[in-house]
Amino acid sequence: MQAEYKIEARGISKGFTANQDYIDVLRDVSLGVKPNEFLVILGPGQCGKTTLINCMSGIERPDSGGIYLNGSQVMEPGPARGVVFQQYALFPWKTVLDNVAFGLMVRGVSTAECKAVAQDYINLVGLQGFEKSFPHHLSGGMRQRVSIARAYASDPEVLFMDEPFSALDAQTRYAMEQDILRITEQKKKTIVFITNNVEEAIYLGDRIVLMTSLPGRIKREFPVEMVKPRDYTDTRFLELRLAISEQTELVLDN
Repeated sequence: MQAEYKIEARGISKGFTANQDYIDVLRDVSLGVKPNEFLVILGPGQCGKTTLINCMSGIERPDSGGIYLNGSQVMEPGPARGVVFQQYALFPWKTVLDNVAFGLMVRGVSTAECKAVAQDYINLVGLQGFEKSFPHHLSGGMRQRVSIARAYASDPEVLFMDEPFSALDAQTRYAMEQDILRITEQKKKTIVFITNNVEEAIYLGDRIVLMTSLPGRIKREFPVEMVKPRDYTDTRFLELRLAISEQTELVLDN
């Protein structure tokens, strides 16, 4: 029987000790993500969002509870779960092509196939012509496009994005949001996307999960029942924006 969720957190809790003080980061969080769903985790800074996806991706182990991919428990990182970080995490000594192809090369895919797949995703994110460039030659938005292309090229079953546009200026951020919508339409993927921006959450998400401040818990879920691409001035968009703002500690931009 096929699992209802592509990936699921079941009652996970996680804490850390810093300077002899225990910090309760996540407490009894349960969350399921359906196949090909674009799920947005929304919350203020320091609410455990990153810790949650680190546990779900296998980078960290929860103290209690479990993570399940297709119904099987996740015990460690693996190629079925890809991550795009806030920082670009590119290899500065590798070209755009080699950065995008890296995950495939590690898995032993032939050089010819690595280059062909990498080129396909470089084209998809609009970086054709920059294949031989190094990260320091690129703008911030272009470097994040490389990170996204690399994550997609490895073909994970679930892709986690940890505030990938937070370091970008407003215009570039909006362009990247449009790019993500275009890419997800062409390359269906289960995505878990973290943000602290209400408008970005509504613009991108099929469903929004709102988290509390520490210890992080699921406060409320909001389905986003609007056709994509969405209009920031649409009445339904503004009504959902207000409904979320009334439940969160985030500050809305005017």
